[in-house]
Amino acid sequence: MSKRLLIIGLSIGAVLLVAFPLIGDRFYIQFVTRILIMAMFAGSLNLLVGYTGLVSLGHAAFFGIAGYILALYAPETHAAGFWSSLLLSVSGAAVMALIIGALVLRTSGIFFIMVTLAFAEMLFFVFHDTAIAGGSDGIYIHERPVLMIGSWQPLNFANPSHFYYLVLVFSIGVILFMRTVLRSPFGQVIAGIRVNEHRMRALGFHTFRYKLVCFVIAGAIAGLAGYLAAVQFGVVNPEMLGWHLSGSVLMMVILGGMGTLAGPVLGAFSMMFLEEIFQALTKHWQLLIGAVIVLVALFLPRGLAGLLAKFNISPAAAGQSRRAPPHADV
Repeated sequence: MSKRLLIIGLSIGAVLLVAFPLIGDRFYIQFVTRILIMAMFAGSLNLLVGYTGLVSLGHAAFFGIAGYILALYAPETHAAGFWSSLLLSVSGAAVMALIIGALVLRTSGIFFIMVTLAFAEMLFFVFHDTAIAGGSDGIYIHERPVLMIGSWQPLNFANPSHFYYLVLVFSIGVILFMRTVLRSPFGQVIAGIRVNEHRMRALGFHTFRYKLVCFVIAGAIAGLAGYLAAVQFGVVNPEMLGWHLSGSVLMMVILGGMGTLAGPVLGAFSMMFLEEIFQALTKHWQLLIGAVIVLVALFLPRGLAGLLAKFNISPAAAGQSRRAPPHADV
């Protein structure tokens, strides 16, 4: 009965998301669009932190680099093509993740955390302290990309409702993609690496390759989120690569629940709504956010997604993977 209620609740939530542009005003449509983008970004970090056991404080590097690629690629006089700019931005983030991952994954623990932070900060200062991309002011995207299918333009990104539906489709696609990956033999192996990497290596798995593939997938998804954020706001700046953003997204993952598909979505919605409420109450709203994160860490170690246990949802249904196959290779 409880599972049936959960399915009904999820169905109602899906209907509300689809119908939201019909009932919400411009501000709230843009606000929920931003939440969906951050949920994708948090989901990409959760793939590293929650499923592979790799705590990164430099994940914003891939988010920001994709936005900068779009800004540098887009002409000033006319709009860039959506498909070409999307492919270039996401591919650029993936290549950057491949290069950085090949280096940082040779470390572990606190050293991995610090090296990822160091790479992100290097990129931050490259864009902040040089004129390569507008310096500290960033770059404006004068014309949003145009989505064309032949001679037909199905969506106009200047329309908040059109862009909302595009982001919603990408959000659902990312969740389904991650669900498929995590339920595959590859997902079982990275879950085994999180639990005991030495044992997985002893069983014959090339753990470095698996972690590198996971790192690249996470970087590509973060790049997708960064591209959509750049399209929505029409500007990119070095703050998109900073460790503050990486820390904020990590808090979303912790708040929502690490190692679950629902966690990043719950964390992004909850944290951004709390920010809006606390900002209306006091200028010290960061202290209140910090207090909420501490309380969740103390009393809800599985995050908000852990509340799903009350509905008797199995770990597999929540997106958790604990078993590794007897053998696989990459």
